[in-house]
Amino acid sequence: MLQTAFIREHTELTIAGLQKRGFHEAQQVVELVLELDKKRRALQQELDDVLAASNAKAKEIGGLMKSGLRELAEAAKAETADLKERSKSLDEQHKAVEQELHIELVKLPNLPHESVPEGRTADDNVTVQEGGVKPTLPSGALPHWELIKKLGQAQGPIIDFELGNKITGAGFPVYKGKAARLQRAMIAYFLDEAAKAGYMEVQPPILVNEDSGFGTGQLPDKEGQMYHATADDLYLVPTAEVPLTNLFRDVMLTEADLPIKITAHTPCFRREAGSWGAHVRGLNRLHQFDKVEIVQVVKPEDSYAALDAMVAHVQSLLENLELPYRVLRLCAGDMGFTSALTFDFEVWSAGQERWLECSSVSNFETYQATRLKLRYKNADKKTHPLHTLNGSALALPRILAAMLENNQQADGTVKVPAVLVPYCGFEVIE
Repeated sequence: MLQTAFIREHTELTIAGLQKRGFHEAQQVVELVLELDKKRRALQQELDDVLAASNAKAKEIGGLMKSGLRELAEAAKAETADLKERSKSLDEQHKAVEQELHIELVKLPNLPHESVPEGRTADDNVTVQEGGVKPTLPSGALPHWELIKKLGQAQGPIIDFELGNKITGAGFPVYKGKAARLQRAMIAYFLDEAAKAGYMEVQPPILVNEDSGFGTGQLPDKEGQMYHATADDLYLVPTAEVPLTNLFRDVMLTEADLPIKITAHTPCFRREAGSWGAHVRGLNRLHQFDKVEIVQVVKPEDSYAALDAMVAHVQSLLENLELPYRVLRLCAGDMGFTSALTFDFEVWSAGQERWLECSSVSNFETYQATRLKLRYKNADKKTHPLHTLNGSALALPRILAAMLENNQQADGTVKVPAVLVPYCGFEVIE
């Protein structure tokens, strides 16, 4: 969440940043925020003055009572009662304006970093790097939703969409046999690689409360995309970023605690309302999927070096899986609500002949930390803001889709990347 002090001191910069993101109400909302902030500060000053006068009057009453001047003391008590009523009224007005200001502030997305390109849609994103070699597939190669039928066993295809649809609904596939083992292998491999990079593994809850959703910016922005367990007013996590980052909500860290690097595997749940068409077939778009997430909490001066390291970590995973990939710097209009700078990773899916997004790595700067009330004290005991970052390392479905399609062989089998063989125990899927 943007801070009012920053908006006051950098009004034009704030408006320009919001307009770059395509936030059309930027001027109007910022002006209203400044007006409410001015009113809030005026009410706070008036309330402070009244409370100070009330305290002074209370001391005066004590002196008058000791001096035996009861009539004057009673008159002073009446004044005190008036001051208390006045302070109560001012406090109520102050809280009402604070609430109104909060409502307007949460409408504002994060400001884009200066390196974020102009643009409104994915077509305006900038490719900053490509790696790997696109495979040449044998004759008769198939997209993964057709391929899994050929790789089926007596119990049906190794990834069964129809069975998942029967049990739950569309977008909830059942993984069987070698597909299930390959899923487990990828999770273990991604977690092991995160551990090697210094991330501590955490197993968080996969249901979160509204405060947690607010802290990382999913609420009130993305409630339509989240599954809501209404009986208990809890939300299924759309990503492990939410519970992991909220471990530090309302926490005051010390300089010795930093940097914090944590990772987790969780199932992720996204309603993805309105998604349909050939581009979301098979594993391309699911309502439930597994993902390994990496999260960092760092000092502001260290956050962009941390972002580079996270990008390099994801890049190494894709290279070790022998998957062709590209890295995109997202334009202002295509970034998430809370991000200051995001790099997306896409893998080449040879059976579909298209790129599939498999990871986003983002720096949120102070935006989430402000919502979370997450700060640290340095050696001089001064309080400072913190920066939060997160990245997918990696989301499994599209990685699995690309692996199945890219590794098709002439005999109809699918080769397993060498790095996963020790984890899954087999080299090919027949």
